Amino acid sequence: RLTGMFALALWDTQKRTLLLARDRLGIKPLFYAQNLGALAFASELKALMTLPGFSRQVDLQSLAKFLHWQYVPAPATIFKDCLKLLPGEKLTLGPRGVRISRWWEPPRGAMHQEERGEEDLADELDALVSRAVSERLVSDVPLGALLSGGVDSSLVAAAMQKAGQKAKTFTIGFAEQEYDEAPRARKVADALGTDHTELYVEPGHALEVVPRLPVIYDEPFGDPSAIPTFLVSRLARERVTVALSGDGGDELFGGYVRYWAVDAANRALLRLPAPARRAAGVALSRLPPGLVDAVYRPLARFLPQRFSVTGLPDKVDKLATVLRKGGVEELYRMSVCVWTADQVRDLVGLSPEPGVYEESFFRSRGASALCSMMQADLSTYLPDDLLAKVDRASMASGLEVRVPLLDHRVVAFSAGVPDHFKVRGGTGKHLLKKVLARYLPPELCDGPKKGFEAPLAAWLRGELKPLMLDLLSPSALKREGVLRPEAVGRCVDAHLSGREDHRHRLWVLMMWEMWRREWLG
Repeated sequence: RLTGMFALALWDTQKRTLLLARDRLGIKPLFYAQNLGALAFASELKALMTLPGFSRQVDLQSLAKFLHWQYVPAPATIFKDCLKLLPGEKLTLGPRGVRISRWWEPPRGAMHQEERGEEDLADELDALVSRAVSERLVSDVPLGALLSGGVDSSLVAAAMQKAGQKAKTFTIGFAEQEYDEAPRARKVADALGTDHTELYVEPGHALEVVPRLPVIYDEPFGDPSAIPTFLVSRLARERVTVALSGDGGDELFGGYVRYWAVDAANRALLRLPAPARRAAGVALSRLPPGLVDAVYRPLARFLPQRFSVTGLPDKVDKLATVLRKGGVEELYRMSVCVWTADQVRDLVGLSPEPGVYEESFFRSRGASALCSMMQADLSTYLPDDLLAKVDRASMASGLEVRVPLLDHRVVAFSAGVPDHFKVRGGTGKHLLKKVLARYLPPELCDGPKKGFEAPLAAWLRGELKPLMLDLLSPSALKREGVLRPEAVGRCVDAHLSGREDHRHRLWVLMMWEMWRREWLG
């Protein structure tokens, strides 16, 4: 009967049992530890660290997974003796001990979906989103919305206006045009008539925020969009106490480019006989990276810009892995992981073990490739990366962020929507755009997806370079004895030379080192 976000602890005085539970989609966190002579639980990992007897022994397998995914996937944490509840999971402590079970799971995409008309589906989605937004406008403090100008946040802001709430909207912009969503957000705000505020981020803002990240996130967290997320949360908090966001639209309605790209690549690979695929993968894996780069770079000058490839040796290495192993699961992994499993082993001496990501693909057997990928994101990337990022950054700013698109009724609806109403013509969120077109002009309903990123590659070659070189210096890594300096050095050199773009890989290494210095000394 509970709707929305929560992490709760309930003591039943009659049955003498404790119930811990986490909301369906994992919007709010819940950590617990059992090896203290008692069961301890908290909403922040740093709270458990204060307890007598709490061991800060790092789980090296969690570190391997962090390097692979850029976050520590639940139920693990970075510490050996501490865990997270999964989304939709409950823990019961009673006379017979501890029992953990699921009280809710995301509905599987229907394998034989009922065909319905587009207008009928759009009507139902419109009503569901309007209801979800209206319910989240109940507050005795000022409300606003985080507006990127994309489909999801624009629809949430439109629903706020529809509900009679004069929305205050907030946007972060960048001087670099390829990352700047502020002009589009401003057009959306003007069209909807919101009270709009924007802030343009400069490298100085990043330099101010970066040292705070290990404290905000408690455990290593490698998504660089944590920087603009904190900045937009702080900007919003100057005028409101609660803000609505559009998180979840991509995972529910096929918004990521990688969904259709992986699906198309998988279809193409399936046309090749399995022995030929494996042989090609083995051959590619044996090519020295230097040879690939040496052959490609002279040719790149003569290729049209759209065929230019950054970091080709790394992409060839990933392709080789996919050809050898095959399947949507491995292909999608290669599109979202930061360091591959083999590269993680080269960095820390062990590979990430299977977990919830693999389990989600197993559970979605028989569903379409698109459904399987979205199911994996709902189980892993959404709660452990996106929602954790927003929750920690917003709460550190004193801002409460609510996510109406992750209302469980919207989630259930999305599972029954046929794939062709999600991804069409190589772009996603077709049905969401259909609904948004009821509130905004057509030109504001289907813009290019930029994501919420900062110009990190340039910052690491500029303003953040001294910090990177300090954190990842060979002498510091040798003293620590965890990351292998040779593997790290190759990555640093390739990025600084401009030959390859390793911003995400370097950032996760930097976040590990900053976290280690903050919490382990």
